[in-house]
Amino acid sequence: QVFRSQLSITSVSDQDAYRAGLRPVSQWKAYGLNGYPGFIFIPNPFLPGCQRHWVKQCLKLYPQKPNVCNLDLHMAPEKTIDLWGQSKEQLRRKGSSKREPRSLLEKLRWVTLGYHYNWDTKKYSANHHTPFPSDLAFLSEQVAAACGFRGFQAQAGILNYYHFDSSLGIHVDESELDHSRPLLSFSFGQSSIFLLGGLKREEAPTAMFMHSGDIMVMSGFSRLLYHAVPRVLPNPEGTALPSCLDQALSSALPVGSVVEQSCEEDWQVCAKYLQSSRINMTIRQVLAEGQKFPEENGTNREGQAPSEDSHRQENSRAKRHKAN
Repeated sequence: QVFRSQLSITSVSDQDAYRAGLRPVSQWKAYGLNGYPGFIFIPNPFLPGCQRHWVKQCLKLYPQKPNVCNLDLHMAPEKTIDLWGQSKEQLRRKGSSKREPRSLLEKLRWVTLGYHYNWDTKKYSANHHTPFPSDLAFLSEQVAAACGFRGFQAQAGILNYYHFDSSLGIHVDESELDHSRPLLSFSFGQSSIFLLGGLKREEAPTAMFMHSGDIMVMSGFSRLLYHAVPRVLPNPEGTALPSCLDQALSSALPVGSVVEQSCEEDWQVCAKYLQSSRINMTIRQVLAEGQKFPEENGTNREGQAPSEDSHRQENSRAKRHKAN
């Protein structure tokens, strides 16, 4: 059922791969699944230490304004300006007791980038847009090119933050206006089970593990398949964090690298967070080259935000963002 996928090795120079924090594409392994054309699974292609950069960005930088997060629905704007600053000491001191109050970062469920997805209307719009992070755009462009999609433009991102009691319900990512471009998924931290289904909700899915550093690409036929994340699991090595996160970033970064050194203090906060959490980044191209938003979009079914059993008492608006 599993076979080796061919990558476009000449589409990404080794230098550009290094700048994105990736090994040369010639060293990647990529796999496909029979019956799922366009689905590509790439086990951790990141250089040692480089996953740490993306984890820190997802916790420290990307949740900052003007980007949008789930906490904006419940809190005054001035309360969500610096989630990292308000959470880092609490996270650093945190023990293993479930009774300890959760920091704001631990209450983070999703962040949207670029064209901000509207969970109520299930649409993107031209007037709800902020600049897409340049480092994440560069990473996405290299991965897409390696998979045969040169010219991919990272225009929207949905970052999902999972804990051991989180899940993501079955859904289709179809609100983007251009389905000819792939959906890219990056995972960091604890592991999860991923279910890849069919064109109809009731089709039986195929289950697979997603581990830290793994990348999935959904394109072609597989771009509009139902999928879900029913479980988040401790990493199978049995350690608090996967070993691929143990190594610090090399001090000899290539010229023009989008990956930055993290101070040890920042990484200790990130590491504490990841001991019980998983972060997933899904990157999309919303519009084809030269395409514009229509004045009225049809009703679409889009990805849902992760659910969590312990947050069932949230207000009714927030409940609309929960997974089944």
